[in-house]
Amino acid sequence: MTATALSTQTPDTPTESTGHEALHRQVIAWFDTHARDLPWRRPDAGAWGVMVSEFMLQQTPVNRVLPVYEQWLARWPRPADLAKEAPGEAVRAWGRLGYPRRALRLHGAAVAITERHGGDVPTKHAQLLALPGIGEYTAAAVASFAYGQRHAVLDTNVRRVFARAVTGVRYPPNATTAAERRLARELLPEEEATAARWAAASMELGALVCTAKGEECGKCPIAAQCAWLQAGKPEHQGPPRRGQTYAGTDRQVRGKLLAVLREAVAPVPQDVLDRVWDEPVQRARALDGLVADGLVEPMEGGLYRLPTA
Repeated sequence: MTATALSTQTPDTPTESTGHEALHRQVIAWFDTHARDLPWRRPDAGAWGVMVSEFMLQQTPVNRVLPVYEQWLARWPRPADLAKEAPGEAVRAWGRLGYPRRALRLHGAAVAITERHGGDVPTKHAQLLALPGIGEYTAAAVASFAYGQRHAVLDTNVRRVFARAVTGVRYPPNATTAAERRLARELLPEEEATAARWAAASMELGALVCTAKGEECGKCPIAAQCAWLQAGKPEHQGPPRRGQTYAGTDRQVRGKLLAVLREAVAPVPQDVLDRVWDEPVQRARALDGLVADGLVEPMEGGLYRLPTA
C-alpha cells in the first residue's frame, strides 16, 4: 500500500497488511533507537512493576511518577507485600501524584491478586480485567507490556498518533469511540511479539514526538504517511480543548487535607484540618468527599486518619 493510501484511511476502511507491516517496521525501528530507559520497561520490573506503573501514569507525567514508583517497589516488591498493609499506607505512599483513589484501587488489586492468584499478577486478559480497579486499558497494557500478548492498547498518546497519521485530524475525540477501537484492532500486527512492541512504540511516539502541543513532525518516522501532515495540519474542528483548572477547586482542598493526614503519625483533630482552607463550606465538602471515597476515616471525638481497612 502506498503512503497516500494510508493517509486517506478512515477508521472503517479495511487496509492491506503490507502497508501495515511497513508502518509497524518504521515505528518499531524508531522505538528501538529512541525509547526512554524507564524502570518498568526493564526485564526485572516484572508484571507487578508494569501494573504499578500503569496505575501511576494515568493522568500523571513520567517525571513525577519515577521517584514514587521506585520507592513503592522498594517497599512493596510484590502484590502480597502491599496487601498486608492498611489501604491508608498506600494513600500515604502515593504522595502528591494526584487522583489518590488510584492508590486505593491498586491496593485492592494487590489484595485480589494475593487472594485469587497466589500473589502472582495473572497472565490472562480476562483475569486482569476481573481485578478491582482495572479497566480495559490497564488490562490490555499489562497483558501486552508484561506478558508480550497481542492486545490493542489505546491511551491518549496512541489515540493521538492514530488520529493524525491515519484519520487526518489534530486530536482524537474526548472519549474513546468504537471507531477508534476498530482502527486499533486493524492496525495491530498479527505476530504476538510484534504486536506488543508496536503497542509500546506507538505510545512512545505520541509521548515524545506526536505530542498534544509542539509536535515535532521532522522527527517522526511516519511523517511521509501522515494524513494530518499531508492535509496541511488542519486545526481542530471539535469542541474547544481546555486544560483542567486546579487552583481554588475542591481537588486542591482535598489535596491539602490529605497532605496533613499523610504527614500525621496519629489521628488528626478537626481543628487542625480546619486550618488548611479558609472557606468552611468548601472545606467541609472536600472532607466529606474524601470520607465518601474511602480515602479518609472519621473517628470518635472529631478525629480523622487515613483508612485502616
